[in-house]
Amino acid sequence: MSPVPRHPIEETALSDLLHRALVVQPAPSRAVLAAAGLLALLAVASNRSWPIARHVITIVHEAGHAIVALCAGRRLAGIRLHSDTSGVTISSGRPTGPGVICTVVAGYPAPALLGLGAAALVSTGRTALLLQLFVVLLVGVLVVIRNGFGLLSVVVSILVVLAVSIVAPDALRGGFAACVTWFLLIGGVRPVYEVSRSRRRRHGGGSDPDQLARLTGMPAGLWIAVFAVSSLACLAGGTALLAGVW
Repeated sequence: MSPVPRHPIEETALSDLLHRALVVQPAPSRAVLAAAGLLALLAVASNRSWPIARHVITIVHEAGHAIVALCAGRRLAGIRLHSDTSGVTISSGRPTGPGVICTVVAGYPAPALLGLGAAALVSTGRTALLLQLFVVLLVGVLVVIRNGFGLLSVVVSILVVLAVSIVAPDALRGGFAACVTWFLLIGGVRPVYEVSRSRRRRHGGGSDPDQLARLTGMPAGLWIAVFAVSSLACLAGGTALLAGVW
């Protein structure tokens, strides 16, 4: 059979995306980085914007569970995202052991770790590559979503990132990438505080730290401390990388 001819417009769009990913753009300016950091801080600190913005953190949190589950050899059944910003990743395999422990551990550090990697790319001017990697991650999550609200959340996120990546000029693309980076770094800290406060009120439950306490015998409070240290360390490292641009 003869190969199906590719449309010139499709080839042009693909080559343009690849060119943008490989070419290093100027890193965002000091003013852009400062404004992006302020916007991200306001989004995380405000009790009005946080319930909406937190959906992004939940997507990354559950993606962390899913990626580590696959790496640990577990069978991934799917991800469900809920309108109250909660989520669940379902995998099957051994109910105990390193695989399931690593899978449960991966959720809370995931946003800040992704933010740290994003800061490394933003600080070196690879903002287009960063946005395309975000799209790849979101498409991977989309494949394993198992409920309507989760599907809507991920599709909207993909469309927003794609629109900025394809249509926006370099300056706007850099500002958007910086804002998302700051949001992941700062937003990775607040859920750890929230789960700590929730445990103090309810004295245990089905949170990740409670599950880890049952799996490892280590107190849930110790796991919360581990999550807090890792998130704050990523925030400090990301801040240092972005500050290096200044």
